[in-house]
Amino acid sequence: MSHVATAAIPRVALVGNPNCGKTALFNLLTGSRQKVANYAGVTVERKEGRLHAPSGRSYAVLDLPGAYSLNAASLDEAVTRDLCRGFYPGEPAPDVLVCVVDATNLRLHLRFALELRELGRPMVLAVNMMDAAKRRGIEVDLAVLERELGIPVVPTVAVRRDGARALVEQLDAISAKPQEPRVHLADGAQPADLHAETRRLLALAVTMPRRTATIDDALDRWLLQPVFGLLALIVVMFLIFQAVFAWATPLMDAIEAGTAVVGGWVGATLPEGPVKSLLVDGVIAGLGGVVVFLPQILLLFAFILALEESGYLPRAAFLLDKLMAGAGLSGRSFIPLLSSFACAIPGIMATRTIQDPRDRLATIMVAPLMTCSARLPVYTLLIGAFIPQQQVAGGLLNLQGLVLFGLYVAGILSALVVAWVMKKGRRDKSEHALLLELPSYRLPHPRDLLIGLWERAWIFLRRVGGIILALTILMWFLSSFPNPPEGATGPAIDYSFAGRIGHAMTALFAPIGFNWQICIALIPGMAAREVAVASLATVYALSAADDEAAARALEPIISHGWSLATALSLLVWFIYAPQCLSTLATIRRETHSWKQVAIAAGYLFGLAYLASLVTYQVAVALGAG
Repeated sequence: MSHVATAAIPRVALVGNPNCGKTALFNLLTGSRQKVANYAGVTVERKEGRLHAPSGRSYAVLDLPGAYSLNAASLDEAVTRDLCRGFYPGEPAPDVLVCVVDATNLRLHLRFALELRELGRPMVLAVNMMDAAKRRGIEVDLAVLERELGIPVVPTVAVRRDGARALVEQLDAISAKPQEPRVHLADGAQPADLHAETRRLLALAVTMPRRTATIDDALDRWLLQPVFGLLALIVVMFLIFQAVFAWATPLMDAIEAGTAVVGGWVGATLPEGPVKSLLVDGVIAGLGGVVVFLPQILLLFAFILALEESGYLPRAAFLLDKLMAGAGLSGRSFIPLLSSFACAIPGIMATRTIQDPRDRLATIMVAPLMTCSARLPVYTLLIGAFIPQQQVAGGLLNLQGLVLFGLYVAGILSALVVAWVMKKGRRDKSEHALLLELPSYRLPHPRDLLIGLWERAWIFLRRVGGIILALTILMWFLSSFPNPPEGATGPAIDYSFAGRIGHAMTALFAPIGFNWQICIALIPGMAAREVAVASLATVYALSAADDEAAARALEPIISHGWSLATALSLLVWFIYAPQCLSTLATIRRETHSWKQVAIAAGYLFGLAYLASLVTYQVAVALGAG
């Protein structure tokens, strides 16, 4: 028997400083052929894709976390260091390192390239953003860099279709022949030596008319101004939340109509029985009640990705540093907290870039107070049911969007208050200066935005198809069984497991205005916030008096069945209550402490109950009950 040996696919690792365009280059090389996961044992994001070169060769391309040095100061940098050295457990060493540097900022980026060169691995220097450098009059002599560094140097423009052609050709050349050992700096070179070598290379190979771009200076003159800059940031955030509510409506209406058509067709096709009830009342109604909010969630993600790609987010962090320092946080906390508006899990994971352990812990503990996209279904449902759809301020603003913005502001202010209390309670009162790189402004590339949105949509839909589908079916089962006894006159759900659990919980939640249907929805909502709406849809469909009532939309049902005080109380509950079990699990993984998990869950539940209690009782006293 003969055996045919199959050569392993070469592994190419893209590595470089943050803001060098590395991820844009990764997207250009791999397109949609990429997958996102976590590295084993840590919550650092792992992105790997497949490159099919015109030569016919294939490469596994790894996008490593951004790093400034191999002397790791954060978990991200530690993962990058160990992978480049081939020491990371469970990960084979890369065959080629592609160090991506920004042609407009070689003074900072070349130093890291020199560190990587010391590792002695096959390496290519990809000088990215060559188009931006040309516009600014920066001249980079690639031949001189290649001669002095002793490694291949290629130009790349990650935002152009053929911007990586030279890099792919160089990878083919490296794969075609064995690499000879390179001469490089001695191991353990001192920082002073690296800085001196960087200055020498810049003097030989780079001509730069000015350190910063004219457009960057002009924009920063306004956007970093303490008063105008803060007003601009407030306007940007306000417009985002207005757009999330207004622009997504047509798509949401289309999804709702499609869900109704599918549910009606399945209901008319199947005979009466448990299977029909499971599919129509459980699966279709439950998943449809969650998928309908996908347009809003993707809009929010699109704005956050665009702000990140444009270079504005680090400037917002710099602008807010003094304000956040007063609350016991730092400017670096801004980006993790803004990410938490989409989902607290990546927001908490993003705190790894905060080097001060106290600031990092404070940011982790308040991140769940940011209004994540999973809360949008509940907010949208209650706002649509109780807040009139009308224009205010002369038709410029949407009243429902204003209420949504108010809920986000309430979460932000609460986070600042909680962080301030934590600051007052800690022993070490010292402050740490913020050191932050401000990248050049650039227009976000549509390809990178679309790939980012596709990744997040796929993650959301996998949650819908996995945990949310399972919980929806569980809710249907609890709401449908056991059957009511002979002669029962009330709705069947009153006699089910769900009905019994809900009625038992009512004694605890009655003071804050929650009925038993809401109590039922809170249980699966702990696993995933989006399920709360699906659970309410399932419960109300199965507790309706007749088929016609069951077929009605959930929004008009609760608008007639709940008081305004109950709706306001539930809105406030979702501002403070822990977002989901996954968030608490992420806090455990990031802090390695069950104590911190218990503190986070305890104070969030306590705040939620107290705030809902005050809201409900005041609303009832004012006649909203």
